[in-house]
Amino acid sequence: MGSFAFLFFFATIVAVALASTSDNVEAIRQVVEIHRLRPQTGSAGHRVPQLDCLSWRLAVETNNLRDWKLVPSACEDYVGHYMLGKQYRRDCEYVAKVAIDYAKGLNLGGDGKDVWVFDIDETTLSNLPYYARCDVAFGAIPYNNTKFNEWMGEGKLPAIPSILGVYKTVLSLGIKPVFITGARENFRQSRIANLKKAGYSNWLKLVLKGENDHGSAVEYKSSKRTELVKAGYRIVGNMGDQWSDLIGENPGARTFKVPDPMYYIG
Repeated sequence: MGSFAFLFFFATIVAVALASTSDNVEAIRQVVEIHRLRPQTGSAGHRVPQLDCLSWRLAVETNNLRDWKLVPSACEDYVGHYMLGKQYRRDCEYVAKVAIDYAKGLNLGGDGKDVWVFDIDETTLSNLPYYARCDVAFGAIPYNNTKFNEWMGEGKLPAIPSILGVYKTVLSLGIKPVFITGARENFRQSRIANLKKAGYSNWLKLVLKGENDHGSAVEYKSSKRTELVKAGYRIVGNMGDQWSDLIGENPGARTFKVPDPMYYIG
């Protein structure tokens, strides 16, 4: 009997034996799920591209892989399935849950100086309808600035529901939202209209990149946060999809990384 057939037979025997216990349904489900994981683990000694892509995404999200330009072509389908599937939504929901729990536990100053910084693209609003296009391929095709700006100018980005929940919680607690985006100043009106249409109706500041804003994303966002701090505001939370949103000067009392394996901004 081959090893795969033997393991399937063994899993079946275990499932039948467990069926007589009080927790039989859950136990059987666990056995079946473990068995179903086998084709994705490379347990037979074969190279499994999906496993490599999962490792690649982990390296991206932990900031171990930096300065990458494109999603590997072999991972296009993997990233697409992740972004369009349940796991991406669940990951965002978990980040949101942790952020909400943290926000509710804060001892606020009560003087209107507590702020929460939000990035926009892939944090509060989603470009997924654009990145799912065949000429974008979830980031596996080189970035086209003209096409992306045309899409952004349309102002059709949907909200990321779980992060909208964080925003509403922040407002309800008396914390003032501040949006800091890398989009250029000439997109201000379309950004305002898009944010409001998506459910983000109120904020202290909406900061866009001006003509005099130069340097890396880390330098730009650091400078804008520093301006807030010098104005007397306390950044109690900071949320973004890129590590460049969350590192540098005055990152805030607590940062929250929203998953995004489609592009890198350093």
